[in-house]
Amino acid sequence: MPTAAMHAHPPEVPDPRQQLGRDGEAAARTALRARGYVILAERYRVARGEIDIVARDDETIVFIEVKTRRAAAYGGAAAAVTWRKQRTIVRVAEAFLMQARLTHLPCRFDVVSVEWRDGEGPRTEIIRGAFDAT
Repeated sequence: MPTAAMHAHPPEVPDPRQQLGRDGEAAARTALRARGYVILAERYRVARGEIDIVARDDETIVFIEVKTRRAAAYGGAAAAVTWRKQRTIVRVAEAFLMQARLTHLPCRFDVVSVEWRDGEGPRTEIIRGAFDAT
């Protein structure tokens, strides 16, 4: 007769890339707060996609994509925000603004690049106005 232990699932080991992404988002939040941003939402998701961080910078609503890399290869983290990803972020941003009734406020799109080399802490760069909604 099978025992419960035979059917137990092993503890989940997080995917190293997912863990790097979560660590990068945490480093990004720290850097953003240090620059005066107020975090409004994290991992805001709708059917159209997801935005990593939504924040307020004075009276501007900022939609932030976080890109984390172990090294600056392939153009660094910010280069990974393709035009297709930008278009998705804009659509999700529109949904956020409508839902939160904030369409009257200015908005912009930033990218936070987090480079995390082995044995070192994260290096963050906030790229203000990284792309436009058009």
